Parts: sequence; C-alpha cells; structure tokens
Amino acid sequence: MTADLVRESWSRIDAWLREHAPRTFASLRPPAGDEELAAAQEELGLTFPPDLVASLLRHDGAQEGPEAFRFPTDDRLLGVSGILEKTRFLRDIAADLTEDLTEDLDEDLEEDEAGGYWHRGYVQFGTYEATADGLTVDCRTGQDTFGAIGRFFDETGTAFGRAGSLGEYLAELADRLERGRDAGVVTFNGRLLWESAMPAHPEWGSADDPLPAADERLPELDLSCSPADLLHAVHLDGLEELGSLLAVVPAERVAEAARKQLRRLAVETGLAKYPEVGAALDAWDRGEVPPRPEQFDPLVLRLRAVVAQAGAHRDDTRRWAAEKMVHGIWGSPYRSVYESATTRSRLTVDWRADLHADLGGQPLPPMPDDRFWGTLSNPAVDSSWYAARHAEARD
Repeated sequence: MTADLVRESWSRIDAWLREHAPRTFASLRPPAGDEELAAAQEELGLTFPPDLVASLLRHDGAQEGPEAFRFPTDDRLLGVSGILEKTRFLRDIAADLTEDLTEDLDEDLEEDEAGGYWHRGYVQFGTYEATADGLTVDCRTGQDTFGAIGRFFDETGTAFGRAGSLGEYLAELADRLERGRDAGVVTFNGRLLWESAMPAHPEWGSADDPLPAADERLPELDLSCSPADLLHAVHLDGLEELGSLLAVVPAERVAEAARKQLRRLAVETGLAKYPEVGAALDAWDRGEVPPRPEQFDPLVLRLRAVVAQAGAHRDDTRRWAAEKMVHGIWGSPYRSVYESATTRSRLTVDWRADLHADLGGQPLPPMPDDRFWGTLSNPAVDSSWYAARHAEARD
C-alpha cells in the first residue's frame, strides 16, 4: 500500500532532518486530527487519497518562516487549514476565469473548469507562497489519476506527471536527501535548502592575452564608487542571518571579508589568471590600495576587455564579476561583500559557509526582522526605511 510508503518515507525524512537540519525538522507540525481531516473533506466535497491522509496524520504541514520544511520545488508543506485556504482560493480563481471565458457554459467547459486551469477535484498540499503556485494532488475518485501529484502554475494552470502518488513523491524526496549535495541538498545553520550551482562555462581567455589599445572601442566601466557609499538594509535582509551578522561585526572584519570574497569570486570566474587582476588583489591584501583607476589604466582596460569578450562567450557571471571588481576594491566593503556573495551564489552551493567563515565564523544571530533593521545603528547601512516603520509602530 502506498500509504505505508508515505509512513516509511516520512520516517526516513524525519531521521535525516533531525541529524542534518534540526531547525527545519522543528518546523514540522504534529499530526492532524481525524475529525479535522473529515471536516475538511466534507467542506471541499472530496475524498482525500489515502497517501494524503497518511501524510497529514504524520505532519499537519510546516510552520511558516525561513526554517520551514520545503519540497525541492520550494513549496512549503501545507496542513489541513492551509489546504482548505489555498484550495478555496484556486477554486475562486478558476470560477472567475470560467466566467470570463463564456457566459453560457457548455458541458465540456464546466467539467474541465477554465480549460484545465484548475479543477474542483484538485487540492494543493504545498505552496510557493510568493505566488499561487504549488504542489497539487488529484482527488477525483473516479479517475485513473486519483492520487497523482502535479503542480499548479499561475500562468499555465495544472500539470501532472511528477509522481503517481504522494508515497512515491515522498520516497523520491527521501532518496534525494540521502544522496546529499549531488541531489541539490544544502544545509546551513540547521536549515534544509534546495540549491544548485550553474554549470561552469568552458574556460576562455588567457593570462597572456595582450591588453587592448587605449583607443579600442570597449564598454566603459562604472567607476563611480566610494568607500562611504551606503548599502541599503533591504539587500542585507536578503542574506538572512548572514546579512544581520554582516551588519553588526566590526568594520575591520567586513573589510577583511570583502577581500576574501572578491578573491574567491575572481578565482571562480577565471578573472584571477589575468596579471592585472592578480596584482590588484595582492596589493589590496597587503593594504596597498592604489589611487582610483581611470578607464585607460591597465586593470580597467583588462576588465573592459573581459566584459566585451564575455558577451561573445555568453558568460554573464564573469561579466558581472569584471564589472564589480573596481567597486569591490575601491567602493564600500559592505557593498563589496554583498555583491561578491550574491554573484557567488550562482557558482557554488557553499557560498553561505564561505561567507560565514570569511566573517570570522562567529555564532550566527537570529533571522533579522523589521525591528532588527529598524534599531540598527551602523553608518554604513541605510536602514532609514525600517527605522521609520519601527518609529511608527512605537507611536
């Protein structure tokens, strides 16, 4: 029975989470009640597949928040109340769409509501939250697809084929967790994350490539940066607990992290092989920051050439790294760390661990919230918007 497979798979998932991602495990709620399950099915006029019932009798969804248990699709596991809320919402959307399609519904359209966009026999058991997208199970008892797993998309509707049952889907999920990094499994600070790095571009360019002539037509770099430039707190908020750590560690530690992060980025994108880049990074490490370069200085000429060549090689990541190199060395260290880290997040799943190490490996603070940013006192970080909201909340 696939309901047995649900229970076995949750046992494997729970065991893995307890060991590797305890904060995510703690987000899973206790079992739903039989009466609550019966009432939900009656309200929706549906019979839940045995697999969905077995899953809800193990975990009634996951709590909201960054620690929440999420599927590889980034959908948070829903409990009974969430299933009711999301399914009601999608039924309303489908009904509105059907009315827009025609005022005189024919039998075929009524059976296949809104042209297959969403059927009353579906329920959503996982939600993407930022949109109405989410994992879906077919609850139409008279269909061969009863219990099948699909996903709803805002723009295109519902598509099945992800698994024949929730038991199969959870078994595959347990397999992925146990395979680890090769299956996109990342853990950090007790949380489970689903991430993958972009495939590396074929290596191109050589350390021996001559510098372009000063009069060669090349894209110019934006050199308008200053160590005093402010970084808006909203950017750091996107780095979650690493953003709050970056905001409170001493400025000297941030400057050191900026050097280390930019060095990592230069190595990973192939920029470090160019002598002009290597020399600039080496001088920066020694504390020898030369005067701000101009468009025709050797370093900037090299970076401008790389930007031009990256277009031909469709290597956006190296282009971004080249465009930000000058800002990294001569601009705000806070902005440098942020830009290096976010670019590196496309290259390696270890970017969080690397950034944490470069910031000194200190204990991580809690996830930042509006109050944290609203009360932050750091002249290098513009948190004025949060401060205004915090002041309003106190009044």
